[in-house]
Amino acid sequence: MTKSARRASFPRMIDQFLRQRVAETLPPRELERLRVYLHSLIADCQSPPKCGSRPDWSEIGQECGIPVETLERVNGVLAPAIDAITRFVGPQAAKRKQSRWRERNHKTRLNAGRHRSVSGKSRLSTAPEIHPAHAAKQEASAAEPADAVPRRKRGMKPKPIIEFPEPLWTIWEEPESFTDALKLHMERHGDTCWHLYRAVSQTDESFDRRTLLTWLQGTKAPRSVSSFEILGRIERRYRLPEGYFKAKLAHPARAATGHRSTDITPSQRRRFAWHLPDDFDRRSPKEREEILEWVQRVIISGGTDYRRFQALALRNRYAVRFPGILDGSSFREIVQSHEEVIDIDEDDFIGVTNTAIDAPARLWKEMAQLLDFKTATLTAFGYQRVGVWGEETAAQKVEHFGLLFGALAAPPKSAIGGLGIPVTSLTFAMLVFPSVWDWYLRWRERRRGFYTAWEVDMLRIALALTRVETGWLRQHPELAEHLAPVRGLISEDQIAAARANWNEVCDICHKHCTGRVKEIQRVAKVHRDPFEPIMPILEAESPVGEYRKIADEIIRTIPDELRYPSAAAEAVRSFLLIRFGLHTGLRQKNLRQLLICPRGKLPTSERQLADMKVGELRWSERDHGWEVFIPSVAFKNANSSYFGDKAREAKRQLDIMVAALRKHPEVDVDALREGQYTPWKIDAPQAQSAISADDTKLIRRLVARFRDDDLLDDFGLVCSGERVKDRRTGIDLVYPEELRLLERLAGLDAAAGWSPLRRQSD
Repeated sequence: MTKSARRASFPRMIDQFLRQRVAETLPPRELERLRVYLHSLIADCQSPPKCGSRPDWSEIGQECGIPVETLERVNGVLAPAIDAITRFVGPQAAKRKQSRWRERNHKTRLNAGRHRSVSGKSRLSTAPEIHPAHAAKQEASAAEPADAVPRRKRGMKPKPIIEFPEPLWTIWEEPESFTDALKLHMERHGDTCWHLYRAVSQTDESFDRRTLLTWLQGTKAPRSVSSFEILGRIERRYRLPEGYFKAKLAHPARAATGHRSTDITPSQRRRFAWHLPDDFDRRSPKEREEILEWVQRVIISGGTDYRRFQALALRNRYAVRFPGILDGSSFREIVQSHEEVIDIDEDDFIGVTNTAIDAPARLWKEMAQLLDFKTATLTAFGYQRVGVWGEETAAQKVEHFGLLFGALAAPPKSAIGGLGIPVTSLTFAMLVFPSVWDWYLRWRERRRGFYTAWEVDMLRIALALTRVETGWLRQHPELAEHLAPVRGLISEDQIAAARANWNEVCDICHKHCTGRVKEIQRVAKVHRDPFEPIMPILEAESPVGEYRKIADEIIRTIPDELRYPSAAAEAVRSFLLIRFGLHTGLRQKNLRQLLICPRGKLPTSERQLADMKVGELRWSERDHGWEVFIPSVAFKNANSSYFGDKAREAKRQLDIMVAALRKHPEVDVDALREGQYTPWKIDAPQAQSAISADDTKLIRRLVARFRDDDLLDDFGLVCSGERVKDRRTGIDLVYPEELRLLERLAGLDAAAGWSPLRRQSD
C-alpha cells in the first residue's frame, strides 16, 4: 500500500477502533470530542502529549473537554490508539522538528557570518604570505583544462559484465543443497562472489555483497522478498528454470518476509505472508489491493457466512458453566459466592460481551441428576427411561443446557441481550412452561436471523423430558418447589398450578413443543453446509487424488532434518496424518484418539480398546505389516447396521459353512480356519467311514496300478521315491502327497498292514 493510501486509511482505522472498543466505555458526546481531537493530531502530524512513557491524560482532557478521571478510567482501552498515532506521526513530527531546527540554525549562521565579515576587514592586512612555489602550483592547477584525461586507477582492470555468460561445461551432476548448487553454477560460468554481485545488483538497492558470501558459506539462506528477487536474477543470468534455487533451500515451505508494510496487525501480517506471491511488491497497486482483499476475506475473516457468524458469536460468551460435572465429582462448596445477592446496577452491564458464570449449587445438582439418569447402566428403582446418553452426547447436552440457562441469566443491556433472571432462580423446573421455550426460540432467531435444525433438536429435548412415563422432568414433581416468579414469563398462578398438578403442566408443554417442532421444521434453513468449503474437491474427477496433492506437497517442501529438526518433524507428522486420513477415512475424533503400540510389544486387547472406545496402530505378526485396529464401539455410529447386521450375517454364514464342512471328516476345519495349505485330517478310520466300500475298492485299484512297475513301464512311466514320473522327460505326474492321500482314503496305511514296497493285486 502506498504512503498516500496508508495516510488515508489510518483515520478510518482509528474510527473503527473507537466504535468497537471505546464506544462501550465512553458516552457518545465525549466519544465524538475524542474522535475530533485524534483526527486533528493525525492531520497536523503532532504526537499525543505524554508524561514519560504514558499518555498525559490531563493535557488531553483539557484539549478534548473530557474529565481527566474519565480518561484515566479507560486508560487500558484507549492507550493502544494513542500509541498507534504516536507511531504513525512519529517520522513526520521528527521531520518537522528537524526542519525548524535547521531554519533556526541557518539564521544563527547568517547572523554570525555578518559579524565575521565586519570584523574580518581589520584582519586582512595581517594575513600570512603564501610561498611562491605553492602559489605557482595553485595557479597551474587552476589553469588545468576541465576536459583533461583522469589518471588511471591502480590494480587489475575489472572483468567486464556479460548479461548471459557462456558456461565452461554443460554436463554436471545435480546437487541437492542450495549452497552446493550456487557454488556449482558460479564455477560453471567463471563468476566470483564480487563479480556476481556486480552483475545482479543495482545501484539503488541495499543488497550487500556479504549476503552472497553467507549463502556460499551456508551460514544463512535467502528468506526475504528482495533475496528471492536476487535469486531470480541469478537464475536468468545462468539460464536456469524459474524457482531452481528456491526449490533447493533447506526449508522451502517458509513464508517470505520483507513485504511492503500495510495497515494490518503483526499477527495478520504473519498469516498474510503465507499467501502473498514473491512478486507482490512489484505488482500494480490495484493487484496488490485485490490480493490483500481476497486473503482478508477468505483466509483471515473466513470464507463462508457461517464462519463469519462464528467469529462474531465467539466474542460474546454467555453460557452457564458446570465445572467438573462430567468427571463424576461432587459439587464443591467453593462456588457458594453465587448464593450471595450482590447489588449491581444494570447500567454497569451496558455493552458487556462476557457474562459467562458458573452454575449455582442447586442447578449444578439438578444437572448431575439428569446426567446420572440418562447415563447410568441401570435405571434407578421406580424410574423409567428411553435411550441412554453416551459420553459425547452427555457433553453436548451439558453445553446446550448451559447456553439455554446462560441466555436466561444474561443482563438485558449487555451485548447478549438476555432476560436477566437472577442466577439463584434458575432451575430445570422452568422448562415445563411453554413461555420459556418460546422466549428462547425467538431470542435465538433474533440473534441468528432465522431458525435452524438446532432449535428443533432443543425442542425434542423438551419433548423427551416431559414424555409420559419416561420423561425425567415428569418423574420429578418435587422440582416445582424451586420455581420463582419471572416478570413477563412465569406468574404466581402458573407456579401454583404446576405444584398442584405437575402431570397436567407437563402434558401442556409436550403438546406445545410438538406443534413448535412442526412449525420450525417448515421454515428452518441450513446455516452451515459442511460441503461448501470442499466443493471444488468434491466436484473434481478424483477427490482422493486432490487430497493426495497435499501429501505430495508436504514431501516436496519438507525441510532439512539436520538444520530444521522441529520443522521436519512437524512436516512428517502432517504427512502421516493426511495419509492416515486418506487410507482409513476416519473421523477427526477417532484419528486424534488413535493409540500406538511399538513393534515388539504386546498390543492392547480388544476388550480394553472397547472399554476406552479408541483404536490402536500396531504391528501384525500374521500379515508382517502395520495395521489399525478399532473396535466398532469407538465409532459414532457404533449401533448402525454396518457394524451390527453385517457382522452377525457374516457370522451366521460362517457357522453354516463350518457345519457343512464338519460333515466331511477328512477335512480339518480347524486347520482350514488357521489358513493351512492342506487342511486334511490324517484319520484313516474316519476317512474310511466317510467313503463307501465301492469307492474304497476303486481307490485301492488306482494305488495298486501306481505301484505296479511293469504296468507303469508299458506306459513309459516309473515310480521312484513315491513319485510317478515320465521316464523320458522326468516330469512328475503324481506327487508324493497325492499318492499318500489316496492311500489314506483307501485305508492302505501301515496300521492296515499295507507296505508301499509290496505290490498289491486286485
